[in-house]
Amino acid sequence: MTDLRTGPDGLARCGWVGDDPEYRRYHDEEWGRPLHGDRALFEKMSLEGFQAGLSWITILRKRPRFREVFAGFEPEAVAAFGGDDIERLMGDAGIIRNRAKILATIGNAQLVTAMDAGELDALMWSFAPPARPEAQRPVAFADVPATTPASDALSKELRRRGFRFVGSTTMYALMQSAGMVDDHLVGCHRAG
Repeated sequence: MTDLRTGPDGLARCGWVGDDPEYRRYHDEEWGRPLHGDRALFEKMSLEGFQAGLSWITILRKRPRFREVFAGFEPEAVAAFGGDDIERLMGDAGIIRNRAKILATIGNAQLVTAMDAGELDALMWSFAPPARPEAQRPVAFADVPATTPASDALSKELRRRGFRFVGSTTMYALMQSAGMVDDHLVGCHRAG
């Protein structure tokens, strides 16, 4: 895999996109764009948790089904899931059937519903580092960290509050995808 890849449309993109049309769409329309809202960030946190140990394209392809079976990731609805819902989810081949991740998603939804409206958004964004100068934009994949002090701190605070599947690597991936940091490489058409 090269650090940059030119697509069939002639645009240079971060090389992790490869040739997959859905990955191109995700890269161009979602990844690195500021994402706000408790529901949207709860969904992102949940999907990043399910991604742990897997490739993001796997989650991206399953995202429509995840949204369907997790009630659109509405925290109040997910927080009310019980034993029957857990078994329903464990039997659904359209998602990642990992009991610990399912239970964490339900538990995390319960924590979100106990927060004030907008509190999850404000909490997560409070850990977003200042925008880096353009001269410090990553040039290669090797320049992009797996974790940062900011993702360490966000992970620690979420864990302190009882959230699960929110390790520092997972939280850095969330920070990238939710636009809290911009890791588009120099030369990518979405950089800057």
